Formats: sequence, structure tokens, C-alpha cells
Amino acid sequence: MIFTDEIKKQITQNDTVMKVIVDTIPKPEIISTGNVFHDIMSCILEQQIHYRSTKRTFEKMLKTAEIRELTMDNFKQFEEKAFMNLKLSANKYETILQTVEFFQTNEIELEQLPDQAIKKLLTKIKGVSNWTVEMLLIYTFGRITVFPSDDYHLKQIMTKLYEIPPEAKLKASMKAIAENWGKYQSTAVLYLLEWKRIMKLERPQ
Repeated sequence: MIFTDEIKKQITQNDTVMKVIVDTIPKPEIISTGNVFHDIMSCILEQQIHYRSTKRTFEKMLKTAEIRELTMDNFKQFEEKAFMNLKLSANKYETILQTVEFFQTNEIELEQLPDQAIKKLLTKIKGVSNWTVEMLLIYTFGRITVFPSDDYHLKQIMTKLYEIPPEAKLKASMKAIAENWGKYQSTAVLYLLEWKRIMKLERPQ
């Protein structure tokens, strides 16, 4: 993800809250693996993409399996060593198996596809939600125009910072605010999540 002065201008010129955030905190640091299989498994197993996780469940599993980055080639080793003491629901385990099957049977270069095509393909996997794919689009593919309106943390921080009233339709209100960011919605989302992490939801003055 690129954070140029022009992009910062685009997301702040019509949003005073965002301007304070961008002017106050350092730009979010994301060092993506670029590995879709690795990242989608982190979302499934940790219920959060590992770049944002504080539990470090996926990281601990990799360490247990003596693996740095999960691939189809080392998944069997990962399964044998890291799943040993892990309690998984039947639905989650089925999602894992279907994800493995998807990557075994599809040799599609996902990074070459537009956002909606990636979403359409990956959500065919049972248990992979729109939210999961949106996390991949932002963190793995570095796509710029993604607004994950179902993200719990984003809902929480936008409700707080933009003072969205309880009676308002939350998603509609969030999307209306996001329109002020133009095509760089992913960048604005990353700044909001970083603000929450650093400031713990204190309102900017």
C-alpha cells in the first residue's frame, strides 16, 4: 500500500476527522507476505488476518510446525504439527479442507484479477466470507478501493470518531463517510485502524 502526499490529500480534503488522524500518527506499516494461501489460512484459523492480530495464534502455530510461511507444499507438515492440540469446530475444519482443495485444483493467478472477480471466486469456498476476502484485498493484494463495512473494529472506531448516532443505519452512514475518501478507501481504513491501535479510541481534537 502506497501513502503518497497526493493520496493523503485525497482522503483528507473532505474529511476533517481523517485530516487530524493523518496529521497526527505515522503512516501504517504493512509488510505483506503476498501469499494468498498463507493469509487466508490466518483469517480462518485466527478469525483475524495476522497483520492485525494481537493473539498471535497463527504465528504460534507456524512456530510449532517449524514453518515461516505456509504454502501448499508444507501444509501437511503444518497440519500434523500445529493442529495436534488445537480444538477446531467441524465447520472451521471443513473450511480449511475446502480452502486446500481450492488451491490444489485452481491455478488461477488471483493477483491479475479485479477485486470483484477475486471476491466471487474465493467466497465460493464454504466459510470464506466477504470480510475475509476484503482483508486479503487490502493486506495481501494492496488494493486501494476496498471498504470492509462488516469489520467489527472499523464499525467501532467510525461510530466513535464520526459520532454516528445509535438510531442511524450504521453501514449506510459508514459508506457515506467513505465516499469522501474517493478511490483511496483502503488507505483511509488503514489509518483508522492504526489510530484505534495507537490512541485506543480517543477522539481527535
